[in-house]
Amino acid sequence: MTGDTVRIGLAGLGYWGPNLARNFDSLPGAALVAICDADPERLARAGARFPDARTTTDFDDLLAESIDAVVIATPVPTHADLASRALTAGKHVFVEKPVALSASEAQDVSALAAERGLTLMPGHLLLYHPGVAKLREIVLSGDLGRLLVIYGNRQNLGKIRRDENVLWSLGAHDLSVILDLVGEEPEEASARGESFLTKGVEDIVFCYLRFPSGVVAHLHLSWLDPHKMRKITVVGDRKMAVFDDMELDHKVTIYDKGPQEPVHSYGEWMTRSGDIWSPKIPNDEPLRLECARFLDFVRGEADSAPARENGLAVVRVLEELQRSLERERV
Repeated sequence: MTGDTVRIGLAGLGYWGPNLARNFDSLPGAALVAICDADPERLARAGARFPDARTTTDFDDLLAESIDAVVIATPVPTHADLASRALTAGKHVFVEKPVALSASEAQDVSALAAERGLTLMPGHLLLYHPGVAKLREIVLSGDLGRLLVIYGNRQNLGKIRRDENVLWSLGAHDLSVILDLVGEEPEEASARGESFLTKGVEDIVFCYLRFPSGVVAHLHLSWLDPHKMRKITVVGDRKMAVFDDMELDHKVTIYDKGPQEPVHSYGEWMTRSGDIWSPKIPNDEPLRLECARFLDFVRGEADSAPARENGLAVVRVLEELQRSLERERV
């Protein structure tokens, strides 16, 4: 590093890479000094927008630059290989989710980062959303009581991919949050899906998870839905909370609702309904917060191990759910 400035090299200028480039170019304490992509036209556009960054079509050329960290936003099948090469070259790594397409590959990359004392940060953007941070705060406070159920709804009409199914494309987001909230990995993971548009690539998936603590979770993931939904519902035995990213002003809502057994009853349960309120949520861009956190990790101002372990756990659960999908295919 030059002083406190982290010198960044970025690989991948497809759908998400330009957003990462924009943030790392503008964040205090970061300098975007090199950009890599296989497409010369993309490189030319990026070079015009970021004239201080050198451009190359060769990843090895990028690693040879005077950089401290590599940001990887290339197609998913390349993540593990490129991350390993960057770590071997002594670079800290931010890699878009998922870090690998198998638990064994993810474990190898994670172990390499730990062995070299380098940051490996998977790009699980949702963990850095201010609304999810508030949801985490509410859960950890115990205000909801004992956790019972978590529901994840991530649906839309598109974007439909051919190189990964909806489980790996959308499920990784909600899984990263669920694992973070529950604080453990599931002991049971099953999934059922259908491939209506591309044979062998599920565009609708339903997942069920059961954790050692007794918490259960359900995910509905779909590219075939008339509604765009980005919602996580957490049910406790005292209260319930909902994170809804489609809401403009009420990203998080707490419901003082729940089942209760009256003292003078014959075993029947009734529902209790109290106040409903929404805390104020900062309007900070989640991607900017995520990129800033990576800089903290690189500078040694925070421990990156929990982020690395969460990314590894997400891949382990995704792999187990994928096995279940394949068993259930007709």
